[in-house]
Amino acid sequence: MGSYYAIVTCRNSENDIENAIASLLRQTTKPKYVIVVDDGSTDGTSSILEGLISKHDTLHMITNPDLGYDIGRVVKNWNSAIHLARKLNLEKTDYHMISTDDTHYEESYAEKIMNKMDADDKIAISSGNYDSNSYATPHGAGRFVRNSFFEEFLGLYPEKMGYESVILQMSLYHGFKNLVNNDARFTHTRQLGTDHHFYEFGASMRTLGYHPLFVLGRFAQCFLTGQPIGRMGAVQMLYYYLSYKPKQDGYDSMYNPEIRKAIRVRQKTRIKQIFGLRNTNP
Repeated sequence: MGSYYAIVTCRNSENDIENAIASLLRQTTKPKYVIVVDDGSTDGTSSILEGLISKHDTLHMITNPDLGYDIGRVVKNWNSAIHLARKLNLEKTDYHMISTDDTHYEESYAEKIMNKMDADDKIAISSGNYDSNSYATPHGAGRFVRNSFFEEFLGLYPEKMGYESVILQMSLYHGFKNLVNNDARFTHTRQLGTDHHFYEFGASMRTLGYHPLFVLGRFAQCFLTGQPIGRMGAVQMLYYYLSYKPKQDGYDSMYNPEIRKAIRVRQKTRIKQIFGLRNTNP
């Protein structure tokens, strides 16, 4: 069985963080270590984490100053955790897992994910599922990333919006594949979309260079099914894709032309395949 470590980001999570950590530590295949990044909590989160660390020597914590809420720091916090693992020379693992303060996993979650990834070294990224819908791409929470792929082609996460999507696109570009394992289940204690208006869902499609037809297809799927972001979320996603004006640099800037071109090529191929199937099956 492969090995992994987990990264958990949190802010003002005193009601959720202990159960979230416990869910990881109860896994039948436990993480070698867990790195928790507390992004400037002003409630009791830090105290709870310090108490947990005193009981579990596999837990490590990074504490950031309180700079207010900023979704853009999530990816910086992931990279801070990766840097800490390297700095402390923690055990190298086959995978790393991205988790959150509001996610709970069935006890065999990691085992089920890694069984399939161990059996097929072309699977770069995999997650389980949290509902009865069928998804083509792994979710953000509960995501396992193959470290050999990650170290060779990224090293760190790009600190730009769309950071969750670009790694999926890069895996496909380099001949790997991604998997949603419906046998591995997790739940969220907070409903998706309760704390944002899907600004980044649409804006990052622009920074990543998504093909307009592909975006319209995603909008139609979300709007008609109401999943996973709801009909209003679908409308907001499309609005921000159409209206967003990328910045020159930083978190809100465009990805480089090579990445945007690779994404467009893949999406054009997918669009042609869909229309080809429709033509042969009227």
